[in-house]
Amino acid sequence: MNRRKNKCEPCSPESVVSSNDDEALAKLAWAIAHPARVRLLRLLIAKSNCVCGELVELMPLSQSTVSQHLKILKEAGVVQGEIDGLKVCYCVNKAGLARLKELVAEL
Repeated sequence: MNRRKNKCEPCSPESVVSSNDDEALAKLAWAIAHPARVRLLRLLIAKSNCVCGELVELMPLSQSTVSQHLKILKEAGVVQGEIDGLKVCYCVNKAGLARLKELVAEL
């Protein structure tokens, strides 16, 4: 049996991402770590305008649960919400989504 040893090249300091990026990626990854939040994000990406009440109708979850998931996505910066009368309308934060994609691509 021929055993080969894997030799890893040492990392150069320039190739290591900063700890700020690690924290940002962890926060964003946690925000999309639940299937309901991934589904909500996909629904919002598919819409060209802000969505208010119809998100609850599209999810098999209660209004309060959907609101909690949206709050987490908003706090992570991938979703934004605007108050429209008595309700909040949500849409994708394109800059936040781009940042998520950038950080994942750096892995």
